[in-house]
Amino acid sequence: MKIIFLAFVMAATAVVAQSADKPVKVAAAEKVLVLEVTVPAPLSAVWEAFTTSAGLSTWLTPGAVVDLKEGGEWTAHFPGGSTGGGTILSFVPEKELVLSAMAPDKFPTVRATRTKARFQFEGKGDSTVVRLTQTGWKEGEEWVKAYEYLTVGNAQLLATLHHRFVNGPIDWTK
Repeated sequence: MKIIFLAFVMAATAVVAQSADKPVKVAAAEKVLVLEVTVPAPLSAVWEAFTTSAGLSTWLTPGAVVDLKEGGEWTAHFPGGSTGGGTILSFVPEKELVLSAMAPDKFPTVRATRTKARFQFEGKGDSTVVRLTQTGWKEGEEWVKAYEYLTVGNAQLLATLHHRFVNGPIDWTK
């Protein structure tokens, strides 16, 4: 499985020393999270798995809801009552899905403010490259922790999508 992980800040991370006595902070607005996976399935199949309730329920959670329209929901309803996902801002069929993304409940400020998650889909023969670019990060301790958490969590999300096409749909009854 090939997952490319590129979490980066355009200029640098946290604090950059401009000179020994004048540190310069990098603005949170410059922070971007980029993750990419190559899924061994045709573009149309990956798009369906990502943008329909039935498809999303084959790999993310049995309680997935997708209403593929601007303002529609792309939500994972997990056992125990937590939700993830967001509101659909825009989409181009089989090319792009943009969400106003909710952070997990444990990051209430980030969850309320939201980030922008842009998923791009590109067919490469019998495979599909899925790239997530997440922007809209702010400053503060909760934002830093959410970024760190979502760096791992969103990599797992893409790995689970990959796993679905290697091993088949998840049987949620087991």
